[in-house]
Amino acid sequence: MRSPSLLLALALVAALLLASAGCASAARHHAQRSSKDASVAPSRTAASSVHASTDPVAPDNYCITWTTNVANGTAEPIVLEITRKLAPLGADRLYALMQDRFFDTPYPAAFFRVVPKFVVQFGIAGSPFETAKWNVPIQDDPVLGSNTNGTISFATAGPNTRTSQLFINTADNAGLDSQGFSPLGKVIRGMETVLAINNPTPGSSDGIDQDKYTNGGYRWIEAQYPMVNSIIKSTVQDGVCN
Repeated sequence: MRSPSLLLALALVAALLLASAGCASAARHHAQRSSKDASVAPSRTAASSVHASTDPVAPDNYCITWTTNVANGTAEPIVLEITRKLAPLGADRLYALMQDRFFDTPYPAAFFRVVPKFVVQFGIAGSPFETAKWNVPIQDDPVLGSNTNGTISFATAGPNTRTSQLFINTADNAGLDSQGFSPLGKVIRGMETVLAINNPTPGSSDGIDQDKYTNGGYRWIEAQYPMVNSIIKSTVQDGVCN
């Protein structure tokens, strides 16, 4: 499966062109990998067959708090409010990941791809076993919201391939809406922390090698990228955020 290949300037141009043309097929990530591809797709191979989600139904709203090691752990936690009606299957999967402590147990999950003024991507567990456990795709949700600044969506490798990888938009990326990326919530506190997340590969918008990270887990990424930022504590609370 293709790994993301995305230069910031071209991505922003592509997003603007998509928004103005209203064309859902332009720069679609089905095409061969190129610098003009505005997708945010994970590189790992999706499961061979697509199953209807078997994740338990999530609450109508729930509140996620991610404490990170940004600024040596002193940065404000990232707080997100998830609204199930925006993307029911995506919300169910994220809630199941939270219940399973995917993002912090037994090891932290890293922010492995940072494209300034575009996205921060994460969702490979610190444990290779945990990542493999959740490598079962869910079907797509209709896009009911827009990928505005601060919203969270699942990354994909094509239709019906969402598993565990997500991204937070760090700009207004409405051009992603027509590509099928369905937001399921929004950062309500801690956006400054999101923007302060260290870019582990400043010379490349592809981010860290996702296959090596998937296979090597937390020990590998900490050895190769000692300045990478991660989620060190993850909690979820039913209902809207206080």
